[in-house]
Amino acid sequence: MADLTASAARAGLRARLPGGDGLVIALIALYVLGLGLWPLARLLLEAFGPDDAGRPLGLIREALFSRAARAALANTLAASAGSVVVSVTLGTALALALGLMRLPGRVAMTFLALAPMLIPSQIMALAWIELFGSSSPILAPLGLAPGAGARNPLYSGAGVAWLMGIEHMPLVFLAVRAALGAVPSDLVEAARIAGAGPMRIVARVIAPLCLPQILAGAILAFAAAVGNFGVPALLGIPGRFPMLTTLIYQRLNGFGPQVLGQVAVLALMLIGLAGLALLARSALIRRLSVPVAAGRPFAGFDPGRGRGGALAALWAVLGVLLIAPIAALLGTALVPALGMRLTAETVTLANVTQTLADPVIRRAFANSLGLSLSAAALSALVALPFAWFAQVARESLLRRLDTLADAPFVVPGTVLALAMILVFLPPLPGLGVSVYGTPVILLFAYLARFLPLVLRPVGGVAQAMEPALDEAARIAGAPALRRIARIFTPLAAPAAAAGAVLVVMTAFNELTLSALLWSAGTETVGVMIFALQQQGNSTGAAALSVLSLALVLALALLTDRIARRSAPWVLPWRGGV
Repeated sequence: MADLTASAARAGLRARLPGGDGLVIALIALYVLGLGLWPLARLLLEAFGPDDAGRPLGLIREALFSRAARAALANTLAASAGSVVVSVTLGTALALALGLMRLPGRVAMTFLALAPMLIPSQIMALAWIELFGSSSPILAPLGLAPGAGARNPLYSGAGVAWLMGIEHMPLVFLAVRAALGAVPSDLVEAARIAGAGPMRIVARVIAPLCLPQILAGAILAFAAAVGNFGVPALLGIPGRFPMLTTLIYQRLNGFGPQVLGQVAVLALMLIGLAGLALLARSALIRRLSVPVAAGRPFAGFDPGRGRGGALAALWAVLGVLLIAPIAALLGTALVPALGMRLTAETVTLANVTQTLADPVIRRAFANSLGLSLSAAALSALVALPFAWFAQVARESLLRRLDTLADAPFVVPGTVLALAMILVFLPPLPGLGVSVYGTPVILLFAYLARFLPLVLRPVGGVAQAMEPALDEAARIAGAPALRRIARIFTPLAAPAAAAGAVLVVMTAFNELTLSALLWSAGTETVGVMIFALQQQGNSTGAAALSVLSLALVLALALLTDRIARRSAPWVLPWRGGV
């Protein structure tokens, strides 16, 4: 670690830029290397280490011969593959419908289609649990809920696959929508002139052009499913369907840091699966992408008389997938006790008031808000000079680190949490104190994982920036840091602000990192929702989830207001709509 840091600092200080720019470059490099890349490298070294008997690669050998590890790996592969089928079916159908038909309310429907990306996995899982429970506020009045005492059908491998498929469906949706934006209208017009109707045009012209992106989105959904923790934790643990992420959690929770070497091997399996999937995606895009002549993008079909039916069908699908589960969650939060019917006489806010009165939950809210706001502010502070030096000044060290900065976001969150424990469990060099068990280690993990949420939109502004603006200021004698402050920051501020709000939305309810890094006094909202559900307090978990969703919705509206005029492309529900 010391060698890497010193090397990065020397490389930054040798930068041919005036003033204190070399120090800024060195600090950014230290951020990326120290918080993201070095912990992941340390984890890999641990996994390849010897076992207690000193045998080379002994930890990997133990894992390969472990029945529990092999079962968890098989379950992970099966559930992830099943989830891809769900993601591709739903994501492709919704993207084609919303992208090819000129319908009113497309922004609202697109937001709902992308909502699983904004709603934390543990809250989505809890909502579906309440929807299919025996006391479901939605299905019970219709006589469709399971009988009292019956096992919830979602507590199974199929339930895990179904829910992960819904959660990762937006990845396929976004990939297909991006492909639709590249379809030139000339091709569609030629097919129309040849007498093809809309359905044949979709099947013979548009679908083949979208196929590479559909497959790429499917592989990305598989990589995301492999590292999912929230859904397997709430459905797989009670359903006795262990996956690699939950096996890591259960072993660390049961045996503590002394099994770090063993769980590092499980993390290595996750990295291998996700890495192979991402490599396959890259190769597939290069091999199957079809070059299409640039032209005016196709604006979509006018559904004509079928507009009403198409709208009804889309709202029905979105209602079943998203509105009904959230309504069931809200209904559970408003009944006095689990099992009671939601009526005008039984509705109550007691669960909400009791949740807000609990000092541990209030502390969790304060911790999550403080950590997410700190991570957002620091990420924006780093992203602005990082993007400028990498894209405008084209500084070689930061250009290389710009790509590597995505690594902590791409790897499964469980893997990053383990890496943080390995590096930050011992006392920090020179300080003699350990940040393990404190909010600092959570902040470090958030900073490493969520930097790309701000860096990518800010980097897009830097790439699109008119070079003459910066060149004129440079000729006038303005140093680099002043040009960043006076020219680049005002241009990139809307994108940075929108990205920062996305960090708050993501980090506030985060569970995957927090489940392994929290300790007494550092509880987060995601951890408390999981803990309440594990304790059987479903109404309390539902009430806390509803409060969290209300905050996420408020932040989404704030992000929309910030970015829709100056940087709408950073909003996934507005880009391309």
